[in-house]
Amino acid sequence: MGDYRLLDRLLHRAALQVGPIAELSFDLDQRSARIAPDGVAQGRHVFVSGLARAGTTILMRRIHASGQFRSLTYRDMPFVLAPNLWGRLAGGSSAPGEAKERAHGDRIRVDADSPESLDEVFWRIFDGSYIASDHLSPHDPDDETLDRYVRYVAAILASGRRQRYLSKNNNAILRLPALRRAFPKAVILVPFRDPLTHAASLQRQHGNFLARQDGDRFVRSYMGWLGHHEFGRDHRPFRFDAEGATRLARHRPDGIGYWLEIWRQTYDWLERTAPANAVFVCYESLCRDPAVWAGLAALCAIDPGPTTEEPFSPSTLEPDDAAPPDLLVEARALYDRLADRAARALPPARDVSGSAI
Repeated sequence: MGDYRLLDRLLHRAALQVGPIAELSFDLDQRSARIAPDGVAQGRHVFVSGLARAGTTILMRRIHASGQFRSLTYRDMPFVLAPNLWGRLAGGSSAPGEAKERAHGDRIRVDADSPESLDEVFWRIFDGSYIASDHLSPHDPDDETLDRYVRYVAAILASGRRQRYLSKNNNAILRLPALRRAFPKAVILVPFRDPLTHAASLQRQHGNFLARQDGDRFVRSYMGWLGHHEFGRDHRPFRFDAEGATRLARHRPDGIGYWLEIWRQTYDWLERTAPANAVFVCYESLCRDPAVWAGLAALCAIDPGPTTEEPFSPSTLEPDDAAPPDLLVEARALYDRLADRAARALPPARDVSGSAI
């Protein structure tokens, strides 16, 4: 995003910031592609959502490598609401371009065909009521908006000639029950990580994006257009209730306690409100036990491998300061409960013939 030329930046601003242009692109795409959403709502789609830095990206990329899904990719930018129209206008070259490390500096390399978290633009444009100036709130879109989202997914699938949709969107934790209503047969995966190393990763990324945005205001705007408020100058934490806001206000964003409190509140919310058949995925278990990935692959009805995607690797990142002891005890107790829930959720791994391994 930092190396976009002036024309690219203007095009992104028009397509993503100006609401009427975004809405018009959606309407034109729906009409020109003659979208038929019948049956799409009953598809075995996959939604991956958790707190940023939980391993959502690498899990999504591993699932996407199966070749069975259509996801939004960087090739769909900036007219992400018009995947068919934009695909015809900008599809002259099929080359993915040079893979580059993404802005997070986490060794994940991306090119034009890399799947990415882009469908939050839909929710921001058509119902941004959950976005406040200093936080994001739980989001319960109405039936009309959900129906429009189903049509949007149908358009994305039509543009890629696929039957199954794969979405990785961290803000989707705010609306998982609504997604379950819209797609009753979809697989919902909720990754989580060890709270202390996870909080340390969030703390480091906050500093990383503060520095990047100080040097380039477009980076801040770009993240806001995509609904990414996880860290940086436009950081807006999830706010689930007034008590949580009070607790978070006791900490400063440059301290580990702030990010650990965000971890505790987010996964406490998810433990209480995620749909009953949502599957929590312990990232540490995914890294050390191949049977966890095999079970997830079985759940998603895909071949578990082999794959050329990045391996699942545990983090050894340490925080820059000491975590509040009482908060750490709370967070680790919650982690243990989620790990137990995750272990009980997966089906037995099966080979491609359907036989149990």
